[in-house]
Amino acid sequence: MQRQNTLSCVFLLGLSLAAPLLSQSAVLRAQEPASAAEDRPRRVLPKAKGDISFDDIKFDIEKGGEFDRKMLTKEIEALNKKTVRIRGYIYPTFQQSGIKEFVLVRDNMECCFGPGAAIYDCIRVEMEKGRTADYTTRPVSVKGKFEIEELRLPDGLLLAIYKLTAVEVK
Repeated sequence: MQRQNTLSCVFLLGLSLAAPLLSQSAVLRAQEPASAAEDRPRRVLPKAKGDISFDDIKFDIEKGGEFDRKMLTKEIEALNKKTVRIRGYIYPTFQQSGIKEFVLVRDNMECCFGPGAAIYDCIRVEMEKGRTADYTTRPVSVKGKFEIEELRLPDGLLLAIYKLTAVEVK
């Protein structure tokens, strides 16, 4: 409880320090002529460029619950068969270079593959024919065609629901 109160205090302190700056910024924008705002180039949103995050492919599922495609949001379904770029970590393999297939995970913690791991926190990546990736412990950016495709073991155990056919890993 004390930790929660401390965090609340820090958050409120941050808000109180930022409020004068925010209100000053609003005043400056209000004083700016309308034509100046219109002349400014519009910033392209990351999603418009195909940049997504693991948060964009997250959906509601109970821990240990059975996956049903109807659980996916319309925003996730809209990504199906689209070219995207997503950042994550290559799950360690025995191979260091020339990797043709790997699993991209949200973070480099073992939580993604432990008991009760979230099915939306990993993506099965297959490199496009003729392309390969090299293992690194650092985050990578993977670009390719995103697909919603279940991967199950013969006994029916669900391993993955997302697949990315990658053209580039940086």
